[in-house]
Amino acid sequence: MIQLYNTLTRKKEPFIPQNKEEVTMYVCGPTVYNYIHIGNARSTVAFDTIRRYLEYRGYPVKYVSNFTDVDDKIIRTAKEQAMSPKDLSETFIEAYQEDTAALNVQPACCHPKVTDHIEDIIVFIEELMFKGHAYESDGDVYYRTRSFENYGQLSHQSLDDLEIGASQRTGDEQLKKEDPLDFALWKKVADEKELSWESPWGPGRPGWHIECSVMATKHLGNTIDIHGGGEDLQFPHHENEIAQTEAKTGQLFAKYWLHNGYVTVGEQQEKMSKSLGNFVTAHELLQKEDPQVIRFALATTQYRRPIPFNEKTLASAKSNLQRIRLAVKNSQFRLATAAEALPDDADMLAYIEEIEQRFIQEMDDDINTANGITVIYEFISWINHYLEKEAVSAVVLKTLLERLTVMMKIFGIELNEEADTESDERIEGLIQERNEARANRDFARSDEIRDLLKNEGIVLEDTAQGTRWRRE
Repeated sequence: MIQLYNTLTRKKEPFIPQNKEEVTMYVCGPTVYNYIHIGNARSTVAFDTIRRYLEYRGYPVKYVSNFTDVDDKIIRTAKEQAMSPKDLSETFIEAYQEDTAALNVQPACCHPKVTDHIEDIIVFIEELMFKGHAYESDGDVYYRTRSFENYGQLSHQSLDDLEIGASQRTGDEQLKKEDPLDFALWKKVADEKELSWESPWGPGRPGWHIECSVMATKHLGNTIDIHGGGEDLQFPHHENEIAQTEAKTGQLFAKYWLHNGYVTVGEQQEKMSKSLGNFVTAHELLQKEDPQVIRFALATTQYRRPIPFNEKTLASAKSNLQRIRLAVKNSQFRLATAAEALPDDADMLAYIEEIEQRFIQEMDDDINTANGITVIYEFISWINHYLEKEAVSAVVLKTLLERLTVMMKIFGIELNEEADTESDERIEGLIQERNEARANRDFARSDEIRDLLKNEGIVLEDTAQGTRWRRE
């Protein structure tokens, strides 16, 4: 049975969805004013991998991830670039979709935008006010934090500790609040030229926290199975989501709270973030590196663990992925001359089944991709050893290729990439010419072809079964 680490309870719990026919999953998406950085991409990849594994284990997933397309950062950046906030946000929504597609992230079932849910947000706030959980103050609306008995349960902080921090804040907004701990649900906009919407409290725009509560419940219902996001969202964002949502519905908001670890950089292993200026955008990195290598690096660390982002991490991912791809290519090569079946097939197939069961056992433990990929590395070693045999079975080769392909897809890695047919035919033709040259003892021409292909990044391997080739 799958076990998930629930941030709310600080322990692993058996995964028991409300309805095994449809698991509901909400993941906080980006604020679209810039390209996502690798830390943002890590969160997107982590929850895509979790979704893929749940689907592999037989759970259909209704996956919702939002776009925050109204925010002070968006408005400020739009002014700097002489664009409308809408044009700016649409530009970076498109960029997000392009970059995540390159990382082989499956599109969400729904990508709701804040600007499409303003009326829903207003209605949600009105109900909180009606129940005494929110109040208006000079055009702003605030949530009464102390009205929610369990506030602080997710981040495991007490109201007393939070009050000490809140009491040190200064500014006009603090003067409007009944309590320093209260947070904004609706923000007044005084300048009529600024982006705003009409509301019962005057022109304004929604606070950040209310947006996800509204979109999650609208698209997935009052209680969802999994709510995910980055570790930095535990407080205050997710804490506030719980308070306002459960105060409105009177029901549990999410059964399982999952948070991914940071991407870290530098000798001090600082968290990658735009505010610290130590980030690399996914868009920039995708121009330099194989997207599948980036995906492999991000997906094969267990989602709650930090990932140090450096050249060593990418080099290791590239090397390990190349090793897997080479085993696939060599297995496909041996298929051409494989026997239809062999006497030891049953033992070989039993081992493949054992490998997949071990993979499931490791992945069931809080989606432990690091241990899962270790099992696959063992599988690759076994495949390479099997391929050294004088006779191999087509049944075994087809089965191992099928199971390896399925398991690697969970990590977002596609092993059956579309071939460049024209290029491959040319390479095969040159190899055939080289084989003929060797048969005729024309070693000068044979070496010339090997060197020509080597300069193009094609490595030849002469084996008892013929000449194999691979791209470096």
